[in-house]
Amino acid sequence: MTAAPAAAWQADPYTDALRTGRGPLYLRRPDGWLLPLEVERWCAEPDTADGTVLARSHGAVLDIGCGPGRLVAALAARGATVLGIDVSPEAVARTIRIGGSALRRSVFDPLPREGSWDTALLIDGNIGIGGDPRALLSRVARLVAPGGLLLAETAPLDIDERVRVRVFDGIATEGTPFPWARVGTEALLRYGRGAGWTLREEWGVGARRFVALGRGR
Repeated sequence: MTAAPAAAWQADPYTDALRTGRGPLYLRRPDGWLLPLEVERWCAEPDTADGTVLARSHGAVLDIGCGPGRLVAALAARGATVLGIDVSPEAVARTIRIGGSALRRSVFDPLPREGSWDTALLIDGNIGIGGDPRALLSRVARLVAPGGLLLAETAPLDIDERVRVRVFDGIATEGTPFPWARVGTEALLRYGRGAGWTLREEWGVGARRFVALGRGR
């Protein structure tokens, strides 16, 4: 199992959007359906919903698919041990520029501190990484320490979808296709149980939905 090809996130239009901090930007399915990507929010300071994730993060934190790094930088500013990983060079560079620590790495690559992270984050739809939530949750279980925590954001509807998508600027430019997934809370909990996770908490802020899953004890 691999994550989305790095080339899908290195080239325009994703790189351009991160450089400017602005959209529009979408994930585009083969049937033409578009999922808006919230570039402006990702490149801004953490909002109220993000604050609930930051407050639940403890110990050493791994932000999987950290994007432009707002959560990594916010945790670093609080004195936390935190690392972001992302396959996009621009995402990693921006995370470092705003005060975070990040590596250009897929979650399925060898990573520092495997098996000893206290908290892992899958925010901003990143449960979709690789297009296989079961494989992703199993991988994260191997990264987190016994008793550790996964904080994940789910789709705000009951959905369990596997698709191939392209990053699209809404006009003419799009990247290479890669696998993605969208799952709601029920589907995430089902896959999580199969990977050894147990539900600790569910919450929402506005339209955004989150779960906290525990590993072991």
